[in-house]
Amino acid sequence: MKLSKTPLLKTNRLIIKLLEPPEVPLMVDFRLSNKLHLKEWEPARSPDFYTERFWSVQSKLATKQFQDGKSVCLIIMDLSASQILGVCNYTNIVRGTFQSCHLGYSIDQANEGRGIMFEALKISNQFIFEHIKLHRIMANYIPRNKRSGSLLQRLGFVIEGRAESFMKINGVWEEHILTSLINSK
Repeated sequence: MKLSKTPLLKTNRLIIKLLEPPEVPLMVDFRLSNKLHLKEWEPARSPDFYTERFWSVQSKLATKQFQDGKSVCLIIMDLSASQILGVCNYTNIVRGTFQSCHLGYSIDQANEGRGIMFEALKISNQFIFEHIKLHRIMANYIPRNKRSGSLLQRLGFVIEGRAESFMKINGVWEEHILTSLINSK
């Protein structure tokens, strides 16, 4: 499924869209200021991950993968578009009889607990179901990440199981809780 019109989602507090070249410095700021905060929840990152060169390439790749129907990698910005507050990435899109994807997300430490990720995921999940036409969004979290588990539960995700040694996070193979949200339409 080829897509051409890139998403521009808005809520009362947020703009949610693909990363574009003008936002690359903001992404580097987001990644650098949250380096320690996100280290416990993400894969080990190379020094290059924190550079404009890396994110310039990622911006082009995200647009191409969106157009090719392979992923929808979104940034979450404040309404003035002056700061990236987080990201939500719908990746590994599989069509055919599966019609599913994986969701990953992270939020700026200074903006935790304000309902921003809930607001962003509510509208972006809706976009994935209504415009990308997927049937299932899968999201997994480390059991000790209670905030993530609570967020997914509030959004309607249902626990489907546990997976031992599921994903290598910060250099360690971590167990994950497997959840999904089904498109009811």
